[in-house]
Amino acid sequence: MLDGRVAVVTGAGRGLGRSYARALAAAGAAVVVNDLDADVAAETVASIVDAGGAAVAEVGAVGGSEMADALVARAVDEFGRLDVMITNAGALRDKTLRNTTDDDFDLVVTSHLRGTFTCGRAAAARFREQGEGGRLILVGSPAGQRASFGQTAYSASKGAIVAMMRTWAVEHAKIGVTVNALVPTALTRMVATIPGLGELVEKADRGEPIPEDVRRKGLGSPDDVAPLVVYLASAASAGVTGQAIAVGGDRIALWTHPDQVAEQLRPGGWTAEAVRDVFDGELKGELQDYVPAPLDRGGE
Repeated sequence: MLDGRVAVVTGAGRGLGRSYARALAAAGAAVVVNDLDADVAAETVASIVDAGGAAVAEVGAVGGSEMADALVARAVDEFGRLDVMITNAGALRDKTLRNTTDDDFDLVVTSHLRGTFTCGRAAAARFREQGEGGRLILVGSPAGQRASFGQTAYSASKGAIVAMMRTWAVEHAKIGVTVNALVPTALTRMVATIPGLGELVEKADRGEPIPEDVRRKGLGSPDDVAPLVVYLASAASAGVTGQAIAVGGDRIALWTHPDQVAEQLRPGGWTAEAVRDVFDGELKGELQDYVPAPLDRGGE
């Protein structure tokens, strides 16, 4: 399905990123494996090569332009081209607003949002140079779509990534580059601290079956997410762009684009009293639920 294609996967040393890299390689792609941790990056590369695939490691933290350029250059130097960029890497600081420091916020936003921006920009420039289209697969999260207690910086980053995806999809349609965002959920170490999930994560790590009711809610292993990545990286997905796609366990779903759900007009404009009245009346039943659904959190 991906023979001859070349992909970069950031944050591919563990968890979902590792599953993405392995699945891409199994489908025929050559893969540049990026991670901050050289040892786990090497382990991912070794698992791909041992299975007969092609992969190299490029170690470093995403965020700055230098790392993004290095990833694209490594793909071109090793394999001759770049077709797919998957921006999966990012740090997490599980803290409420009052406990989030400037350094916490900057670390999370730099790794997730700025890392997606710089890697996406570098890849898009290469796609334009090659003149054969390409695939940008950005990684969002339910935390960027709905409330996620204790995730100020992470939610901000993931929400911005999905918004950026939509803009990039419009900007790059004419050159055959599709841009989509995954909204993955999986039993990884990132969700192990959520009440009720720690034991499930341990079972998944041991390779034990995941209960059917959990899978139907959208939680499975990282390998359950990877088939969507392979599809979006392929030529078959040329007609799919600008989408936020939830995936996990037994479920694939599409998130809506933000849209107005209710409207009120008042000739001559509004007063504070009129605004109060309309929120007490016509708009009261239209207020949106901001509370996350059970198990509604996932990540890299």
